[in-house]
Amino acid sequence: MGPVTFRKVDIDGIKVFYREAGPKDAPTILLLHGFPTAGHMFRDLIPQLADRFRLIAPDLPGFGQSDMPTRNAFTYTFENIANVIDRFTEVIGLHHFAMYVFDYGAPVGFRLAVRHPDRVTALISQNGNAYEEGLSAGWNPIRAYWQEPSQVNRETLRSFLAPETTRWQYTQGVPDVTAVSPDGYSLDNFYLARPGADEIQLDLFGDYKSNVALYPTFQNYFRAHKPRFLAVWGKNDPFFLPAGAEAFQRDIPGAMVHFFDTGHFALETHATEIAAMIRDFFTH
Repeated sequence: MGPVTFRKVDIDGIKVFYREAGPKDAPTILLLHGFPTAGHMFRDLIPQLADRFRLIAPDLPGFGQSDMPTRNAFTYTFENIANVIDRFTEVIGLHHFAMYVFDYGAPVGFRLAVRHPDRVTALISQNGNAYEEGLSAGWNPIRAYWQEPSQVNRETLRSFLAPETTRWQYTQGVPDVTAVSPDGYSLDNFYLARPGADEIQLDLFGDYKSNVALYPTFQNYFRAHKPRFLAVWGKNDPFFLPAGAEAFQRDIPGAMVHFFDTGHFALETHATEIAAMIRDFFTH
């Protein structure tokens, strides 16, 4: 593989940071990260695929090394984040691409797929949900905020932003926690500790209800377009249940679904296995 490069590009006044590797003329995979991380979550996956694919992993606005505009300057909704990433693909010249979506990256990526079904060559979902049955009871405090967006319910969600919660997200459901490097969650906690980051993340917790409202739209897209689909799922994820992965096969009968004995951040423990599965997926 060639080197991984790190760039920023201006998207209508928001500088979006992205890492890129692989030949420019190779099939492209757009890698979309989740909460509370950034494109660095793909640091182990990218080198294992860059001989065969062009890989592009942007940091979403408000995350990682991308700009974090104030809440007065940018309304933090998943729709607005999807708008930025949509423009990002156009500005850097992505015309046809597969998407690897994880956690928050799923509702962003699925919005792009609904808008531009002709551009999306395949979907890979790593604990990226689109079905009600995929949501665990861990969502109950956030659901309470959706139903009553009071300050009390908002404040309750601050525990999700605590450093120990980030570490728990990385280690919960992992049979051997010594397999999880502290680098990932330590960097995530650095980003979460920036002034203003907490309120942005609380806004996104509240707006996640817009993603659930779009589940029927996403499912219609799956049924109508039957994209090539691979689910690679940490089966012990405390937030997104295995039923959410299996549900894709209801709308895409040819979807491939594979479970790994790990938690939410499956790439921390199974990047090699997932890379092999992706290579195999695109061979057939």
